[in-house]
Amino acid sequence: MSRESLVPLLAAHVLQNGLAAASLRPLAKAAGTSDRMLIYHFGTKDALVAALLEYLAGMFAAALDTAFPKDRSASRRACAQTVYAITEEPQFAPFFRVWWDIVAGCSDDNAAYLDAAGGMMDVLLAWVVDHLPADDPDPQAGARAVLTVIEGAQMLRAVGCGDIAEAGLAALEGRPA
Repeated sequence: MSRESLVPLLAAHVLQNGLAAASLRPLAKAAGTSDRMLIYHFGTKDALVAALLEYLAGMFAAALDTAFPKDRSASRRACAQTVYAITEEPQFAPFFRVWWDIVAGCSDDNAAYLDAAGGMMDVLLAWVVDHLPADDPDPQAGARAVLTVIEGAQMLRAVGCGDIAEAGLAALEGRPA
């Protein structure tokens, strides 16, 4: 078994069971190999996690492109609504669960998790920039605004407040909520 054939098996295991199950023994079992073989192929556990999370970010980007057309939205609001809808789509739930696990695991001494958390945000940011109106004067600022809406929506939904989407969209358009 090669490193390239192991990563998809490991990624499928993490998407099904969450990042908490990404310790060596469960990963090795999911891939049908041993702890030693995983370390042999990746060198260190940090290198294994980094390769796994990079692969997951690529899967996330591919899933976004498959689920939503690449045509640019007619407005920033339409883009925000589309990206907000991603958080409601069951197919994306495993990615968001892993993303929150990554964020929860971030610390100054965990470079792999810090890189992965940034990587997932970069995937969303790049996708949003690609879908904003072609004549948007500052697509990066627009993308950051949309992502702020999404991040706030996820956090507030977790504590039972679902009205953040409309408030965030109103803020994007500069009108009262």
